[in-house]
Amino acid sequence: MRRPLIALLTDFGWRDGFVGVMKGVILGINPEVHIVDLSHEIPPQDILAGALVLRSAVPFFPPGTIYVAVVDPGVGSKRRAILIETQRGFFIGPDNGLLSIAAPLETTRRMVHLVNPAYFLAPLSRTFHGRDVFAPVAAHLSRGVAVSQFGPVISEIERISLPAVKRGETSMTGRVIYIDHFGNVVTNISEADLRPFSKERLFISMGAMHISGIVDTYAAVEVGAPAALINSWGMLEIAVRDGSAARQFGIPVGCEVRVAS
Repeated sequence: MRRPLIALLTDFGWRDGFVGVMKGVILGINPEVHIVDLSHEIPPQDILAGALVLRSAVPFFPPGTIYVAVVDPGVGSKRRAILIETQRGFFIGPDNGLLSIAAPLETTRRMVHLVNPAYFLAPLSRTFHGRDVFAPVAAHLSRGVAVSQFGPVISEIERISLPAVKRGETSMTGRVIYIDHFGNVVTNISEADLRPFSKERLFISMGAMHISGIVDTYAAVEVGAPAALINSWGMLEIAVRDGSAARQFGIPVGCEVRVAS
């Protein structure tokens, strides 16, 4: 049998030891599990950013992977802890929309509300459910505990979605949805959205920045110059060769981007 795999995504960072403690809990329950750190540098409390990074990773992990995602500004409140079983794997985390893009309804087999204290640590902290709920549930799941043992089936969860692209005959308007470590600016405009337009004739504007055409690589422009391209997520991205587009042009998440031909 394949060694069970747990992938972790959080906004905890590395300084405070939270990630290491979660790993310690998992390995204490199942020493045979393999743990992959997907990301622990999600911007604090940025649920959409976490959801996007999680979605981008799922196609590249083996089926049956257990994903533990914790970007949880509502920890200790009435928000639910949930487990989603899909065709690709299992998703464990808070019911705040974080899991919803990576686990869309059409791929979902079952969703449960995590309420069985037999699979939690005790006493249960009000501020660290990553340690006391999500990590131990993932570890027990990796040992073969049935999904049904963790709690009752639920039919609805909190869902988030990307802002809609507004389309005209010769133009479209989107939004910045993510800024990566390099300062590359990712929009909600997909490669499919751009198919009716000529890449060479596109004019892209975002705040004080204006770019003509889409290139295939970052190296297609001079050092310090901006470039528009389709990134590895299949989304329109604005970058600066060997620099930060977000910093150079003062572009924040939520900024409007207009594409015209």
